[in-house]
Amino acid sequence: MINEQEKNAISGQMYNWVKDLFPVCRSLTGPGVRETLSYIQKVVPELGVKAVPSGSLAFDWTVPPEWHIRDAWVEHESGERVIDFADHNLHVLGYSTAFDGTVSLEELQEHLYSIPEQPDAIPYVTSYYKERWGFCLTHEARQRLKPGHYHVHVDSDLTPGVLNYGELVLPGETEEEILLTTYVCHPSMANNELSGPAVLMALIQTLKDMPSRKYTYRLLFLPETIGSIVYLSQHLEHLQQHVKAGFVVTCVGDDLAYSYLPSRKGGTLSDRAAQHVLRFIGSEVTHYTWLDRGSDERQFCAPGVDLPMCAMMRSKYGEYPEYHTSLDNLDFISEAGLYGGYLALRRAIEAIEHNHYPKVTVLCEPQLGKRGLYPTISSKGHADHVRAMMNFISYCDGEMDLIEIAERINEPIWEIIPIMKTLNREGLITY
Repeated sequence: MINEQEKNAISGQMYNWVKDLFPVCRSLTGPGVRETLSYIQKVVPELGVKAVPSGSLAFDWTVPPEWHIRDAWVEHESGERVIDFADHNLHVLGYSTAFDGTVSLEELQEHLYSIPEQPDAIPYVTSYYKERWGFCLTHEARQRLKPGHYHVHVDSDLTPGVLNYGELVLPGETEEEILLTTYVCHPSMANNELSGPAVLMALIQTLKDMPSRKYTYRLLFLPETIGSIVYLSQHLEHLQQHVKAGFVVTCVGDDLAYSYLPSRKGGTLSDRAAQHVLRFIGSEVTHYTWLDRGSDERQFCAPGVDLPMCAMMRSKYGEYPEYHTSLDNLDFISEAGLYGGYLALRRAIEAIEHNHYPKVTVLCEPQLGKRGLYPTISSKGHADHVRAMMNFISYCDGEMDLIEIAERINEPIWEIIPIMKTLNREGLITY
């Protein structure tokens, strides 16, 4: 069980990590990714940071050049600075090329991005694979732009460099693996970007503190899409041979809802654990289909890759109004929301770690009283516990795994695991 002190420590720690990383201007490549991975290494010293050169081929893709953005602004001829990268790093179109010159308002409008339906939000817009420059601003600010000419300055460059990602492997008792991935490529957005790394960092600490691990854990901090494609191109055969379950960790920081997005084929160990945990952990869970995909599950579950990866989220990417805007900020997430995302994934990992095929060792109903497992005083709490125990035993035929049994007896698996261990110690079941 997790006590209140531990819960508060984990949730506060995760929120502070998000707060520290929020100002960093990340993109697919470049110094923002390295700064983020360097910060994570301070928490997780064992994390290895890898580098893949620009121009490297990965299946159907090519690693892009590094983007370096130093400064960017738009200034009216009156001297008023109307857009400034220094105020918010979403103000610059991701991967903007360098530009310095004077343009009319009409010309400037062709390079501006805003959301009329969300007039107070700065949108997050990128142009990774076509060279252009641009700025993002609130629609309110865009409507206030005065006629005249504007000095536009973008101090950036696209140069050959590397794509960086972080990798940690925690060995277990077997070579079978659980894969957990998140991404480190978006600028200042809290739920869509930084909740994933923060929750994964907390899960790493939990995994390291486990007295034993059945599975080996592979934990990845990647640039979204291109990072997962690069990693798969380097490790596909190994992953296909060893990964038994996995989760894409993203959008796990708000406290509005829980969401589940299945693997492409569905029915994997990951899917079953996720569905079971979310059934008991959250009163409001939205179940999506593979057709609603949009994050790195696209790559890990692609035809020919077919890894057993699904996603357990809070509010799903693309489904909340703040998504990919400046409104996805530190106020949108919370310590409670981050903890809820962490707890759901922790419970799923525990379910997979303990997902044995228990088999009862005696014929007919076992005598619990002589083993001190049956209460001598009847009360509602004791009766519920005994009924759960007897229901559990009744399905221990060695053919059903623990997740299926927990589903059949309508009990959360984290309540059944201690019962299974107790009965095993008493010699009543094997697994």
